[in-house]
Amino acid sequence: MTALLLIPLLVPFAVPPLARRCLDRLAPVTALWALTLAAVVLAGASVAALGALVLTGLLKLPVFAGLGDLVHPLRTASDLVVLPSAAAATGALTVGAWTLGRSALRQLRAFRAARSQADRRPTAGDLCVIESPHPDAYALPGRPHRIVVTTAMLRSLGADEREALFAHERAHNAGGHHRFLVAAELAAHCHPGLRPVRAAIALAVERAADEAAAVVVGDRRLTARAIARAALATQASHSTRPDFAPAATTGPVPQRVAALLAAPARRPRAAASWIALLLTLCATASAGASAAGVLDFHHEVEVAQGEEPR
Repeated sequence: MTALLLIPLLVPFAVPPLARRCLDRLAPVTALWALTLAAVVLAGASVAALGALVLTGLLKLPVFAGLGDLVHPLRTASDLVVLPSAAAATGALTVGAWTLGRSALRQLRAFRAARSQADRRPTAGDLCVIESPHPDAYALPGRPHRIVVTTAMLRSLGADEREALFAHERAHNAGGHHRFLVAAELAAHCHPGLRPVRAAIALAVERAADEAAAVVVGDRRLTARAIARAALATQASHSTRPDFAPAATTGPVPQRVAALLAAPARRPRAAASWIALLLTLCATASAGASAAGVLDFHHEVEVAQGEEPR
């Protein structure tokens, strides 16, 4: 059982190299979905495995075995492995819950402040202009969606560049990209191996919006120039937006600009299929091992409760 539960804790460390290749081999929207689904499955499997390890360790102690109506404490192959694993799992879950709680509170405060500020301003359609000396622009989720832009950002761009920037932010809202960023943040707090995947998902979000904006304005060079100038304008300023409110100025901007300036690549289907297959195998192996380990744990509990013979 313990060996099965260790598999979901190890597999996520193999995913970051696949995530980088996924961005190179797949279309941005496809890469975004593939990475997010894989991250969610891997995170869920790792949390389930950690929970099963914690319960295994607790039920080996007579006091908790009695609370669980066990006839005898849970029996496992080796206490030298199970008890340290349970202690480590307890620590990992505690740290993850603590950091997730802190991040959630900080992001909730930032979202409420941004939403309150946007709701107090007059709008032109979905566009909300805020008087500020600090250049900034981002897509603000909620009801209704808003595109928040400061007056300093508007002064930093030409008229055609502004339209490209607005098209980028509208693509974020239309694609519900904040949901992908929230899922990536949750996954990163569930397992440290998924933190690089969070960055890859954030890049895929921006690349998807870049391509959508280029289609809307009909000019890839204009879109690249608008993103580059907006990013340069925000270098010396600090944005107070929540992290799940996507913005054109985030991520590795030079890499995104280079991708826009290059002709859209025809990605080999074989390479794309292999990347998608490997991601699927990692997620499936992790989920399968976690499920098998949890079922084995449940069986051992039933045995310890005297509900069925060994």
